Amino acid sequence: MTVGCSERQKEIKRRRKRRKQLTHLKSRLVKATNSEKGEIARKLRALTPGAEGLIHTWALEEVDR
Repeated sequence: MTVGCSERQKEIKRRRKRRKQLTHLKSRLVKATNSEKGEIARKLRALTPGAEGLIHTWALEEVDR
């Protein structure tokens, strides 16, 4: 019988992955076209509950709507 990770460890792993994905999306934002920026905004919404704040901070709201 194997013992799985604790819930705390799973949450830490999810946070680290989310942070890595956010860093990746932000780096892609520099060269992104308008349609790509809309796609990044869509992915942000799916990724995190605080997406609207990030979309505002990254100035994606005019491209997204």
